[in-house]
Amino acid sequence: MSNERIKDEIILRGEDITLSFGGITALLGVSFHVQRGEIFSIIGPNGAGKSSLYNVINGFYKPQKGKIFLKDKEITHLKPYEIAKLGIARSFQNIELFKHMTVLENLMLGRHNHIKYGLLASIFYFGPARKEEVKHRKRVEEIIDFLEIEHIRKKPVGTLPYGLQKRVEMARALCLDPEILLLDEPMAGMNLEETEDMARFIIDVNREWGITVLLIEHDMGVVMDLSDRVMVLDFGEKIAEGTPEEIQKHPAVIKAYLGDTEGAFLGR
Repeated sequence: MSNERIKDEIILRGEDITLSFGGITALLGVSFHVQRGEIFSIIGPNGAGKSSLYNVINGFYKPQKGKIFLKDKEITHLKPYEIAKLGIARSFQNIELFKHMTVLENLMLGRHNHIKYGLLASIFYFGPARKEEVKHRKRVEEIIDFLEIEHIRKKPVGTLPYGLQKRVEMARALCLDPEILLLDEPMAGMNLEETEDMARFIIDVNREWGITVLLIEHDMGVVMDLSDRVMVLDFGEKIAEGTPEEIQKHPAVIKAYLGDTEGAFLGR
């Protein structure tokens, strides 16, 4: 993927992030930066600290050391809803949708950060509340069309196949209109066709909507095809960062994944 569309602006950065739980260190001195408009992937073996880093970025965990910056604003100690309002949205490794509600209802809930009318207006459905709901409904319908889920919009999420539920969760994150989208294993458990569809949607979200994407994914073929840059974690430490081509040849990465079997890592 060409880096020509990437601006020099650093939209997100972490400085010396350290996170521990009791005697277990999840992250140790991890620093990184993400440029506006790129797809930045985070890879590593199970337990490497990838999801923990996401949880620090969006405020679920507070690190013992280090700082997170969104552009020039430090967000390390903000609450998750405050960080969401600033433009960072996330999908989860384990699907976090309201299974008894329809796709449309789940996505409308995803617009909560943008709703400005108060309780009284919503109860009596005054003019401003009605007008605002129409606006939010229009945006939700745009996302439904974009991710090609029109045919399931009125179905309860719990009745959908796993692959479609993952797509709905991505749609709900997009309903926040984020500048940065954190995707945590969006292809996990998918078949080949579903994986190809999700990869296409990620590229479209990035290129057509200009959303910066952070991607955690175990499918190395997907990572190498989609990413502008890749950061590798192992036992909570950053061991490499670079382009997909650089990462594929990095000795520490090859060792962390497959000992000295370079060909297997490269998919040969």
